Amino acid sequence: MDFEEHTQQQPQQDDNHDAEDVARAESENHAEDFAALLAESFDYQPPRRGEIRQATILQIEPNEIIVDMGAKQDGLVTTQDLERLDPDFRASLQVGQQVPVYVLNPRDSEGNLIVSINMGLQQHDWDAARALLEKDEAVEVTVTGHNRGGVLVNWRRLEGFIPASHMVSVRAGLQGHERRDAFNALIGKRIGVKVIEVDQDRRRLIFSEREAQREWRAQQKARLLAELNEGDIVRGVVTGLRDFGAFVNLGGADGLIHVSELAWHRVDHPRDVLKVGEEIEVYVLSLDREANRIALSRKRLLPDPWDTALERYYEGMLVEGTVTNVVDFGAFIALDDGLEGLLHLSEMGDGSLKEPYSYVKKGDRLKLRISRLEPEQRRVGFTQRWGIEETEADRERAAQQAGEPGEEVGGAEEQLVEAEAEPPAPEAASAAEIEAEVAPPSEEADEA
Repeated sequence: MDFEEHTQQQPQQDDNHDAEDVARAESENHAEDFAALLAESFDYQPPRRGEIRQATILQIEPNEIIVDMGAKQDGLVTTQDLERLDPDFRASLQVGQQVPVYVLNPRDSEGNLIVSINMGLQQHDWDAARALLEKDEAVEVTVTGHNRGGVLVNWRRLEGFIPASHMVSVRAGLQGHERRDAFNALIGKRIGVKVIEVDQDRRRLIFSEREAQREWRAQQKARLLAELNEGDIVRGVVTGLRDFGAFVNLGGADGLIHVSELAWHRVDHPRDVLKVGEEIEVYVLSLDREANRIALSRKRLLPDPWDTALERYYEGMLVEGTVTNVVDFGAFIALDDGLEGLLHLSEMGDGSLKEPYSYVKKGDRLKLRISRLEPEQRRVGFTQRWGIEETEADRERAAQQAGEPGEEVGGAEEQLVEAEAEPPAPEAASAAEIEAEVAPPSEEADEA
């Protein structure tokens, strides 16, 4: 064979080798595909009743929807299921859209695979409800009705229930038509709640408005604490009265006015100066951002009666005050402007009393005279032994303070002393009594 014949046969041999390679590769690919199909046939799980699968919408008809759910047979969504869907959601469905479907019947009498989009969506909602329960998060629900135990609500596509004991919008203790009217007023309204129980098998979804309200208040208080500053003056509504003080809502969170910060005079109980529902201005005393506490004051916004005490009062002046507390050694008296001092037992009546309880009680209005006035020490003493009948000196001094024309009254105190008999010296007071007279009224005096 010469060179020319060899070169002519060489390409032909190469083509033969290429064809063999292609055939070999195709055979190998077919083998791999067959193996894959065989493996898939073993892995394939037919749809089971109650199963949730993701499906792709293939066809939308007025009375049914066909979906591809990765099975050997397409799924059928029936008219009954479509009618249960929200109209807006149903109108938004498109070919190619993925939706969750619930397998109702893997094979009906006609051999169809029946699935439900509505129940598939509900399954997602049950999963979301369990997630809310685990995360302890709040959501909003719509009230749809009520029964003897509480209110019925809708959340997404699920029906839920709020027990009456977990309601905040309806006041506890209501009975009969009042309770029914309160529940009826909630229908159609949205309220914040937390999930407290999820039982899909029993289709039981329980919410609590009380738990959500507690968290909401904590969030509001944290927000207020971030915005408020000590020294701010804000408005609020009195929400509760306790022995130790008053709670004031500042717009979603409560602050506390301690009983000692309610007024300049002694306050035995907050109800003596405030009532629930009253709107007041308060002064921000302190903020504890770690403990989420807001301390408020009412008296800081009221005039301090001690600042102008010498302008309005003098020793020997006849005044009228209210008994705020009775102790073994006397009674504390508050004047109408908040100035408060002690009427010692030895200065009551004619000075012969052995105990004060049979003579005065809390709330009594008494006429008495100022026996000692020391604004620098915030101290005032009272007496009834100098006489409690109004004298000409009292009237002239009152007219002079009011700015009315009249004769000069020099030394009204001296005239008063001359008009009245010299009071006998009081009996020696105990150390506790002296301390109570010297110190401004406080809770310690109550305890004494």
